[in-house]
Amino acid sequence: MKQVRVRFAPSPTGPLHIGGVRTALFNYLFARHNNGKFLLRIEDTDQTRYVEGAEQYIVESLKWCGIEIDEGYSVGGDFGPYKQSERKEIYKQYADKLIAEGNAYYAFDTPEDLDKIRSEFEAEKKTFTYDSSIRTRLNNSLALSENEVKDLIEKGVPYVIRFKMPENQEVIMNDIIRGTVKVNTSTLDDKVLFKSDGLPTYHLANIVDDYMMQISHVIRGEEWLPSLPLHVLLYKALGWESPEFAHLPLILKPSGKGKLSKRDGDQLGFPVFPLKWVAPNGDEASGYRESGYLPDAFANFMAMLGWNPGTEQEIFTMQELIEQFSLERVGKSGSRFDPDKIKWFNHQYIASKDNSELAELFAPVLNQKSVEVNREILVEVSGLVKERVNLVHDFWEQASFFFEAPVEYDAKVIKKRWKEGMNDIMNSVVNILDDITEFNEQNAHDLVVKHIQENELNMGQVMNSIRLCLVGAGKGPDLFKIAEVIGKEETIARIKRGADTIKR
Repeated sequence: MKQVRVRFAPSPTGPLHIGGVRTALFNYLFARHNNGKFLLRIEDTDQTRYVEGAEQYIVESLKWCGIEIDEGYSVGGDFGPYKQSERKEIYKQYADKLIAEGNAYYAFDTPEDLDKIRSEFEAEKKTFTYDSSIRTRLNNSLALSENEVKDLIEKGVPYVIRFKMPENQEVIMNDIIRGTVKVNTSTLDDKVLFKSDGLPTYHLANIVDDYMMQISHVIRGEEWLPSLPLHVLLYKALGWESPEFAHLPLILKPSGKGKLSKRDGDQLGFPVFPLKWVAPNGDEASGYRESGYLPDAFANFMAMLGWNPGTEQEIFTMQELIEQFSLERVGKSGSRFDPDKIKWFNHQYIASKDNSELAELFAPVLNQKSVEVNREILVEVSGLVKERVNLVHDFWEQASFFFEAPVEYDAKVIKKRWKEGMNDIMNSVVNILDDITEFNEQNAHDLVVKHIQENELNMGQVMNSIRLCLVGAGKGPDLFKIAEVIGKEETIARIKRGADTIKR
């Protein structure tokens, strides 16, 4: 069996959509599972859509997701260049070969010519398609004499090169995910292979590059399935063995209806890009990294969009994904994107992380807030709140009271818990805590509970009122653990302030 070599070949037309990330990830997992190579190629033949900064964004996105590039753009290799605009001189010879062998032809039709005939078809309620049924009636080398064609080329008349689609031929193809696919060429048009600007279209460049880079498997999105017959026929026309193909299912909107788009993310409040994107004109789009997601959680979630391990297991390390991944377990139907599910994945990863690792994630959030804290305390606090955190940014929401005393108190908690006489009870709690020589969670708990029981007070009301004073709300980990972390003086000061502020 020849070496597995797969490629991810995005166009630098803007930020990398998560659909592209999923394609890259599946290519990467397949390559690693089969001890193969993962290549990155930049397909920038459409210079009109090129966006400055997109290439670096693609590289950075893959790196953040844990997808390692073995060969290609940004790392080099033996089959470069890996950027199509730097391979311009390569493609024309193959277009010429297709013409010489009768598999392609020159087309001199101007945009105005094509608009005119398109209008004529529309007037007859027909759809114009540049195909075998009409090509000999148009301005191309199939309808013109050899001398006429030569004369036009010598005069510098712009032309494109089109593939000469065989007439009424059944093309039988195999897709690893979808099985046998059959298409009759009578339903296909004569696609442009080479443009008048001297650059190939995606179809020709893609085939030539995959062949020259010895790509063994082409794993790409479902949207390229209609192009499969053309690509298979191009391989055949050039006398090359084609790679194996696998077309991945679409990632669907959260509603399950239609392909996921940036608009869906904007409307429903979730990113559709791995990293924050800042366009050359200053427009910004949010990313999963900046929104507080962990890269391993993001990759795990993306792997489950379309692939099924065949078990109930959902949490996988990258190595486990590599070991278990196969294209045969990728489904045909689209996968619904669930913003809540990716939060669930992120929560699972945060909850399972070592507290010191979480402290590293939390520290930049505190720096933004200009909060200085002892590293030991930060590690402890991270561990205390991680079960309540979905996103990295949630650490501040769930733990801010460890570093800043509350300035407001939850009105709902006051109404429910702060009953008549609670101000006096809080002052008595202050006296109890003030008398503790060795102040810690256990000692504070035992003495306060003893006081409540001996005075036949309502345990829930008193405890929640103390929490209200310390936190400002009815949330947070164990009450006396909070007291231990913030210390005796701060605990007493907060209870006093609460008793003085909250009146009923």
